Amino acid sequence: MSNYYIRLGVDPTATRTEITAAYHRQRESYNPDRVEGLDTALQDLARQRSAELDQIYAVLTDPQRRRQYDLSIGVVPTDQSRSKQTSQRRGLSQRERLYVVAGVMAAVALIAAIWNLSGQSDSAQTAAMGTVDRPAPAIDLPALGGGEVHLNDYQGQVVLVNFWGTWCEPCRHELPALQSAYVQLHNRGFTVIGVSLADDEAVRGNSEEDIAQFLEQYGVTYPIALDVAGEVTDAYRVLPLPTSFFIDPQGRIRYVRIGELTADDIIARFEVLKSDATVLHK
Repeated sequence: MSNYYIRLGVDPTATRTEITAAYHRQRESYNPDRVEGLDTALQDLARQRSAELDQIYAVLTDPQRRRQYDLSIGVVPTDQSRSKQTSQRRGLSQRERLYVVAGVMAAVALIAAIWNLSGQSDSAQTAAMGTVDRPAPAIDLPALGGGEVHLNDYQGQVVLVNFWGTWCEPCRHELPALQSAYVQLHNRGFTVIGVSLADDEAVRGNSEEDIAQFLEQYGVTYPIALDVAGEVTDAYRVLPLPTSFFIDPQGRIRYVRIGELTADDIIARFEVLKSDATVLHK
């Protein structure tokens, strides 16, 4: 289950400095300049996610609120400072602790519901699938395992460009769906290009070999491009991971999905784009 720490991409024992750095990295993803020109629904979602990140940051940088939140999700502090917080919690009566837990759990449930409705963890929701129509930026990147990945090589196909990272929990969840759809639809003119945020992986100490071993666990066989400099990620104005772009056979982005995809999501969009292409060429 996702929580504030997972959403920021930090460990529950993270320091305030680490939390602040992670917050600013994610907050930059919602910079108005990055979402300008996107579908109105996606811009609204970006504003909503910004507010949610602000809420998470406010909780995790306030010692008392963080203690209460940790108690609500069962986090056991391990360092000296957090141990001191634990001893302070023990000063509460049992009834007071119950009130704290109940109140925080209600707040957590409310935030979780907002994230679910906006498509963060419930892929059945459609709020995070935006309709757009703009040219897809070029992708010319080194491929994991050698060679290169070029988007132009797939002209005439429906292409799903999926931006992901090994540390991203929803990314892990959707990998089987991406692989399944790729196998099922590949012979009908469909491909998946997974774009690994290799610069962020390097910051986390992950090498190309680590990325390859990670993908091997999921049996991924579609092309993986390594965005070492982050230029393609910036060109696509990627929001938090995973973010996926459905590109039609003419090379235009038609749908953007923020959050986890299912195989049914992918197949449904493929059929629409394939049908549109067929009508266009009649």
